[in-house]
Amino acid sequence: MRTVAQTLAAKAHTEIHSISPDVTVFEAISRMAEKNVGALIVQELDQLVGIISERDYARKLVLLGRASVATPVSAIMSTPVITVTPKESTQHCMQLMTQGHMRHLPVVENDKLVGVVSIGDLVKDVISEQHGLIEQLQKYIRGE
Repeated sequence: MRTVAQTLAAKAHTEIHSISPDVTVFEAISRMAEKNVGALIVQELDQLVGIISERDYARKLVLLGRASVATPVSAIMSTPVITVTPKESTQHCMQLMTQGHMRHLPVVENDKLVGVVSIGDLVKDVISEQHGLIEQLQKYIRGE
């Protein structure tokens, strides 16, 4: 099973998109759209304090009739944040995400944010592993 470090190394886009907890939700959603991401890490003084996702926006703002231009990110961000380390397995990440109904996991090493893995990243890993296994089995069957 692959590790989170391997998944991060294989990602095409490794930039971590973050935002401050005091900016408006409108700014956060605009940034998500601009960066084509479904969540932003919320940091204050380089410390991970939360995560805001499109799901947070829909459930904690839109459905409650709140205004995105008047609501700070801190009011709807998910906290505390579940994190993983680069040494953990992608299978463990998938279990965490399934149990917690999450689509993004911040990766922290020595109290420093080093990346974010998404459910899409993990699905790509699974597909890649299965493809490799299929190739090995086909070679075995052919006697190569």
